[in-house]
Amino acid sequence: MACFREIEGKRTHDPSGSPIPVSGPIIIGAGPSGLAVAACLKAKGIPSLVIERSHCIASLWQLKSYDRLRLHLPKSFCELPLMRFPPHFPTYPTKEQFLSHLKSYAANFNIHPLFGQRVISAEYDSRGYWRVRTEAMGRRREYMSRWLVAATGENAEEVLPDIAGMMTEFNGEVVHTSGYRSGEVYKGKKVLVVGCGNSGMEVSLDLCNCGARPGIVVRDSVHMLPRDMFGQSTFGLSMCLLKWLPIRIIDRILLFIARLKLGDTARLGLRRPKLGPLELKGFSGKTPVLDVGTLAKIKSGDIKVFPAVKRFTAKGAEFVDGRSEDFEAVILATGYRSNLPIWLKEKDFFSEEDGLPVRPFPNGWKGERGLYAVGFTKKGLLGASMDATRIALHIERCWKLEATQ
Repeated sequence: MACFREIEGKRTHDPSGSPIPVSGPIIIGAGPSGLAVAACLKAKGIPSLVIERSHCIASLWQLKSYDRLRLHLPKSFCELPLMRFPPHFPTYPTKEQFLSHLKSYAANFNIHPLFGQRVISAEYDSRGYWRVRTEAMGRRREYMSRWLVAATGENAEEVLPDIAGMMTEFNGEVVHTSGYRSGEVYKGKKVLVVGCGNSGMEVSLDLCNCGARPGIVVRDSVHMLPRDMFGQSTFGLSMCLLKWLPIRIIDRILLFIARLKLGDTARLGLRRPKLGPLELKGFSGKTPVLDVGTLAKIKSGDIKVFPAVKRFTAKGAEFVDGRSEDFEAVILATGYRSNLPIWLKEKDFFSEEDGLPVRPFPNGWKGERGLYAVGFTKKGLLGASMDATRIALHIERCWKLEATQ
């Protein structure tokens, strides 16, 4: 066998160019999901190597999120395994609070990712090892392990829509929400937000609060619910009711309360889907919008609602209902997608179409031959924590079995 150098937490490089064996699993991605798996393994005495293409942990939160961002769900549903949020944190922690907690989490479990390593490919070889090839500053490395954990998540790459004239005709600024920080730079400007999920709604509210004049594109139907009902979070209430009632009954309850608190959103250009919010979430993964004040601005006319964009012009946009409007900037709140099909050379576990596990939650965490997935459940940090615990437990069994052999 070639001259290998073992690594267990140390960031080493074999100058011979030979593959570097990793005694524990290789975890690709140092976001909350990857950190959760590493922490669970560490608690069981199993080392791991966390590989991250960026220069920091939780790069989506640190480098690609807007300033006013908070957790959309209560902190009790967003805790990573083995370490709770500080008790003084509010119900919905801010971006800064969440990041400080993640940094403490990594430090507490002594997790030191290998930063700046872009994964080129990961494939299973004939000898029973996963080989992960990376590139950094023009230099390539190769690591090998019995186990591979894909933790790059659902939000690895920005989704950019192909709308006529957006990049060729429109003279204003076009930016994805990954490049948006605050509405302060748009004060006094007319801005079109394309996308009506939680991010699109919050960015529109932020723009409005900062003195901009935003419009939001609502192309499809959307469920908007109050963030809180009866003094507790809507999500928490839903989880409680799920213990006793079927989803369709709960959806009727949620929509009845939403109608009382929010009114008829269809009159504002926000048509509701035929399926209820929870049923739709389970069927398609589409998350309902939890209102944090945007709807009031829509009702007052401070935020205008537009249908789908037909085409962009030099000064603005034309919409499918025949209206035209001038805008000085466009913000694309069009979400993200998985990038697994780009680098993972495995065709059975993940769908090449969307880069998500073929088997739905709760069975999408484990593939074959030591391959695992975390952060692809469409159930946020709660789903990631559940999968991280399962993965660590399964790897522990394999680890002990190999030790006995």
